Parts: sequence; C-alpha cells; structure tokens
Amino acid sequence: MAGRNDLYGTNRDVRGDFRAEIREFLGTRRARVTPEQAGLPTYGGDRRRVTGLRREEVALLAGISSEYYTRLERGNATGVSESVIDGIAQALQLDEAERIHLLDLLRGAGTTRPPRRRPAQQRVRPAVQRVLDSMTGTPAFVLSGRLDILAANALGRALFSPAYAASAAPADPVRPPNNARFVFLDPHATEFFRDWDEVANDTVAMLRAEAGRDAYDRRLTDLIGELSTRSDEFRRRWAAHNVRIHTTGAKRLHHPVVGDLDLPFETFPLGTDPSQLLLTYTAEPASRSQAALNLLASWAATMNDAIAEPELTPEPKPTDASDPAEPRD
Repeated sequence: MAGRNDLYGTNRDVRGDFRAEIREFLGTRRARVTPEQAGLPTYGGDRRRVTGLRREEVALLAGISSEYYTRLERGNATGVSESVIDGIAQALQLDEAERIHLLDLLRGAGTTRPPRRRPAQQRVRPAVQRVLDSMTGTPAFVLSGRLDILAANALGRALFSPAYAASAAPADPVRPPNNARFVFLDPHATEFFRDWDEVANDTVAMLRAEAGRDAYDRRLTDLIGELSTRSDEFRRRWAAHNVRIHTTGAKRLHHPVVGDLDLPFETFPLGTDPSQLLLTYTAEPASRSQAALNLLASWAATMNDAIAEPELTPEPKPTDASDPAEPRD
C-alpha cells in the first residue's frame, strides 16, 4: 500500500488501495499453504499452475462459494460477516496478527469516510517522560506506530546511541530517530543488531501492520516510500506482505562502548494514544548483560555531566591601570 507514488494525493482512491492490498495479502497467504498442509487430497496427475492453494480450495475450506471468495480476494469487501472471516482465516492458517491485518484491510476497503488529519508530529506527554526518567536502571522508549523514537530515558539514549548518531548525521539529518531507517539505511545497523535479518523481518512486518491500521498517515507513507526506493532489502521484504504483533522477545545487540548485550524486551500500549508504545529492555540479574548495562549507565552519566556542566575557564583579571583592584605606586 505505502510504496506507491503520491499515495495520499488529492484524487487518491483510498478504497482502491485497500482492494489491491487485500488481493496481494490473500494471494501471498494462499501461496504459502500447500494442499497437504490444508488436509486436501492430491493426485499424481494434478498439474498445479499455482503455488499453494487455489481460490476454489480456499473457498471449500472456508465453507463459502468459489465466486464469493474470488470477489472478496479482488477487494469487494462489502458486508463480509465475522463467520466468513473466521472461515478464511482458518483455511489460510492465519495467525492473530494476520487476522487482525485482514480485518483492517476489509474495514478500509469498505469505508467512505474522508481521511482524518493526524498531527504533523506526535508528542509525548510530560507525565510519560517523567515515567521514563524514573526508570534509571532500565532502557526505556516511547515508539510511534511507524517506529519513530518519540522519547527515551538517559539509558535508552545511551543504548541506542548509534541510531541517535545516524539521525543526526549532517548528510541526512532526520528527527526524531526512526528505527526502520536505522535498520535499513545505516551501515552500522548490521553490526549493532547481531540478528540483523530477524530484526529486519520484524521491522517490515510491524510497518506493514501499521499501514493496514492507518491508511491516512502521510508520514508513514513517506517513510515506506523512502525505504522502498533506497533499500533492496526492505523492498524485498515489503513485497512478502508479512505482518506481526511484536510485544515481547529478546534483542541481541553489540554496543560500540560495552560490547554484546542480550536483552529481553516488553512493550506496553499508552492508553491515550493507541499508536504509541512504551518499550523497555531488561537484563537477567547477575548476567554479563546486566554488568554491561551498569557500565553503560555510568558512561551515560559521564556523558550527560560533560554536556550539562562544561568545564569553565576562569576569567582573566583586569590589568587596566585604572582598575581599582590593582595596587597603585
């Protein structure tokens, strides 16, 4: 959806974009399920022209007519019932994230409401920033749905200092820092993320899910268009139409100051804005990663002190003969 030119132009047919997304998403889901995986009989002389399931096979498994499923896959989402969606989700073996994404696309294809205007820049409430700052031993961030780092505490900024440095590069400055841009456009990302391929897959899957939730986020569209233009790795993954709910897990990082860290993470929605998430990293107690985090906290405090309290050079004493502080002959 969000890789096309002028996706949010004045004359844009938003429902047409959603219909195309439905077609491509369901087509890629069909292609990955074989008849054997679906429990369908196969015959030696059956020459298949498609990878995975045929449309009529999905319809059979979902308990609907082939004509109805074909119309649905082409984006005709009017009046689709919950039972039909459940049948298709079961036939295509969709996980929870994929089922939610399909619902988002169907809802978008059937809407006639005008685009809702979102603020040009999301803001983090002062109370949320105070919560972040109170978590002195835990790297913590607030992320937007398009993976902007909207806020962080001191340890969070220290942990992701390579991403902050990339966003401030003179040749390509971007504010706020964006995890997706860092992953795909900065050469240091493959060293920082020790499991870069997994991180890249997760990043694209989260952006794909966000694009299904909100078709009217111009900044998200611009980001995906930029990544599609500048990164073959992103473009290839985007074409797979994978989506993912990424609320917990672990990251394997290599920090330029403290070395390797293995950090479990958790994400929590912020109630006032469903597109903002609180992201926290922790380390196992008494582990090497905990020692590295402690060292990183000390380094961050040193850097903050150097910025907040620069060394002062004493002012020279006046030497003018008229200065009353100077003794006279």
